[in-house]
Amino acid sequence: MEEKEISQAVIGRLPRYFRYLGELKDEGVERISSQDLSELMKVTASQIRQDFNNFGGFGQQGYGYNVEYLYNEIGKILGLDRKHNFIIIGAGNLGRALGNYMNFERRGFIFRGMFDQNPALIGQDVRGIKVMSMEDLDKFVQENDIDIAVLTIPKTSAVGVAERLVNNGIRAIWNFAHVDLNVPEEIQVENVHLSDSLMKLSYNINRYMKEQEKA
Repeated sequence: MEEKEISQAVIGRLPRYFRYLGELKDEGVERISSQDLSELMKVTASQIRQDFNNFGGFGQQGYGYNVEYLYNEIGKILGLDRKHNFIIIGAGNLGRALGNYMNFERRGFIFRGMFDQNPALIGQDVRGIKVMSMEDLDKFVQENDIDIAVLTIPKTSAVGVAERLVNNGIRAIWNFAHVDLNVPEEIQVENVHLSDSLMKLSYNINRYMKEQEKA
């Protein structure tokens, strides 16, 4: 049977559901209704039910949702029931900050290596991982079953590095470089343009201030 196509909007909400359900589970909450989850997350109960119905529903009428079960099922949908080995290309401030983020391991993302072309950074330690030379990249990716590469390098280097990663079997790229990557369709790319996000925030501040001036 052909798998149902899920919209990116629904997929984009799944990590937020997962996070809130994890917090509820940690607080000892055993079950929750779509209405209570709606009030907590500021998403309509109808939207929550529609989102979950894409994957079979999960709830029981008159009971609501079993928090731990729903948390685990969404984790499986997100692929968090398996391990993903990842590397970081770029040992600057952003790369090192990501490398030091402990929550990745809790979600099944295993930090395996960091690479840079700057000789001054090679050999430095980031949470027990030594920064390696870019010369070692190809062999390391091939020999360590690396799923994901994180790019925290200038856009002038990112395109060439992405092509190199694809040629060595990488499956996905988390791209912080401010450039769109031209990679084969089967390679999953998530672009994170920090300045775009900041400009969106600026727009929302500006709109709010204009509304306050009119009030």
